[in-house]
Amino acid sequence: MPVTMRRLVLAVTLCCALVAGTAGCGAEEHSASSPQANTQAHPKSVDDQAMAQMQAEANQAEAQEMRAEPTPTSSAEKQKFAKTRFVVNAGLAAGATYQWIVKPFRAGKFKKGADGRRLSLVKAGLAGVFTYNRLKAALDNAKGDPTLAKAVAPLEEGLDKLKDLPNQLRKGDNTDDIVNNFDSLISDVKDAGKSAGAEVQDKVPSAGQLQSTQ
Repeated sequence: MPVTMRRLVLAVTLCCALVAGTAGCGAEEHSASSPQANTQAHPKSVDDQAMAQMQAEANQAEAQEMRAEPTPTSSAEKQKFAKTRFVVNAGLAAGATYQWIVKPFRAGKFKKGADGRRLSLVKAGLAGVFTYNRLKAALDNAKGDPTLAKAVAPLEEGLDKLKDLPNQLRKGDNTDDIVNNFDSLISDVKDAGKSAGAEVQDKVPSAGQLQSTQ
């Protein structure tokens, strides 16, 4: 084969080798860069999930004040647990009743023509629903302690009468009688609890707690 032809063949062979090598390196670089791209995208996704969970946990933080304690085993533990839950629920009911029903009523906020009357009545209606639900839970809790259960048993009928009152209160109907019904039942619950060794203190619920039971 002539020298010129051999040189030409050699040059073509070298060019092919260079092209193949470049392509291989490119593929390796692409392969190596892919995990990096995935690695960059992955933490972002995890961050999003973590943030979503943190936000959800933050929204539930207030409601966790009412979470159940570890399940009691002995009879004495069950009775103590029942009293504790009764006090918590009844206290929240009492706090809501005073803060958004009794207090504004005494301040004249429910009277026709009063400044902010509509808003006050709406809040009172929401507080009434909350109070009913918490009192219902409290009376259920009381069943775990014989003495407490006996003390609150006569209050079941009074609680049933509260069920439809929040809607009437929201509309501004018969506010005097409705407020008196709520206030009287709260007083009776406190007296019953005290007689059974479960003294109730007012605890104003947060906005989150109010929404959690609507």
